Amino acid sequence: MKEALVSRDLTVNVVDSPIPSPGPDQVVVKVAVSGSNPKDWKRAVMSDKPMNTGDDIAGIVYTVGSNVVEFHPGDRVAAFHEMMAPHGSFAEYAVAEAYCTFHIPKKTSFEEASTIPLAAQTAAIGLYQNLSLPPPWHPTLTPTPLIVYGAASAVGSYTIQLALQSNIHPLICVAGRGIPHVESLIDKTKGDVVLDYRIGDAELVSQLKDIAQKHQGGIHYAFDAISEHNSYQNISAALTTDGSAHITLILPGRDYSAIPSHVEHSITYVGVAHRGADGDAWQKKTGGATKTGNQEFAYLLFRYFGRGLQEGYFGGHPYEVVPGGLEGGVEKGLKDLKAGKASAVKYVFRIGDEK
Repeated sequence: MKEALVSRDLTVNVVDSPIPSPGPDQVVVKVAVSGSNPKDWKRAVMSDKPMNTGDDIAGIVYTVGSNVVEFHPGDRVAAFHEMMAPHGSFAEYAVAEAYCTFHIPKKTSFEEASTIPLAAQTAAIGLYQNLSLPPPWHPTLTPTPLIVYGAASAVGSYTIQLALQSNIHPLICVAGRGIPHVESLIDKTKGDVVLDYRIGDAELVSQLKDIAQKHQGGIHYAFDAISEHNSYQNISAALTTDGSAHITLILPGRDYSAIPSHVEHSITYVGVAHRGADGDAWQKKTGGATKTGNQEFAYLLFRYFGRGLQEGYFGGHPYEVVPGGLEGGVEKGLKDLKAGKASAVKYVFRIGDEK
C-alpha cells in the first residue's frame, strides 16, 4: 500500500508499506478520505523521523480483529486512529480501535465523515468529562451560560453542536472570519450570541462582561478551543469570581499562570480516548481532571455520532478537498494549516475511489 510520511519541514514522502493486520479489538479500514487537524503538522515538526500523522479515517472496513463484532468487511465507517501509533490515516489502509469507530449512514459522504472523529471527540471530552456538563441524553433544564472561544474551529463547532443537544444555553461564542458559520449553528431564540474577537481584547472583554452581568449567578463554564493569543485571559475576565468557574483548554504544555486562581482550569486532551479505565497520568501531570472509563466514554460518543448523522441532529464540519491525495495533497494541506489559511473549514484528502 501507499503511505505518506511527513517530515519536520512538512515535506511528504510517499512510500510502499505492508497492509497492516488488526489486533484482536481493531479494524483495518481501506481509506477513502482522510481528515486533517493542526496536530498533524505540529506532531511532525517535533518528530526526529518522518511519520504518518493522520488520525481521521473514513472508508470501508477491510478486515477486523478476532474480538470485533460490530463491524464487518464492507461496512462504511469513520474512526479515530490512536495518535502517534503506527498505521495512521495518511495511507491507503489504516488501523483503528473498534471502540473509536462508528458506522457512516449511506446519506453521509466520506468527506463529511472524515471531519468528525478527532475534533468531535475533543469537544465531547471537554464538555462532559472536564466541564462535567449534562450529556445530550440527559439535557439540562437550567439556563447554563457557556463561553465557546474559537467557535468556528472544528472543535468549537462540535462543542456548539453537542451543547445544543444538551440544551446548554446561552452560548456565548467568539469567532472571527468564521462568524457566518457559527451563526448557522446557534439558536438565537435561546440567547445564543457571537462576538467578533477582531474588535480587540479590551472591547471583547467589555462585551463578555456585559453579557455575564445579565445572567444571574454569572458565567461558570468556558471551552477555549484556541488556548492562545489572550483567549483564556479574555475568558477569565468574564467568569464568575465565586470559585465555581471552570475553563477547559486544548493546548498542553503552555503557561496558563495568567488564569486567576479562582478559576479552575483543565486540559482537554483527546488522546485519553485511547486510555483505559485506570485514570490517566498525563492528565494528572498537566492539571487536567482525571476521569475513568475513557475507552467506554469514547465507545458511547462514537455511537452517538453515528446515530446523530443518521437522525440528522449531528453533522460534519465544512471541508475543503485538497487535490492530490497522498501525492501532493497532504503536504499542501499541512503547510496551509501551519500558515493559518484554514478558517471554519477542515482540509480533507481523498485517498481511495470508494463512494
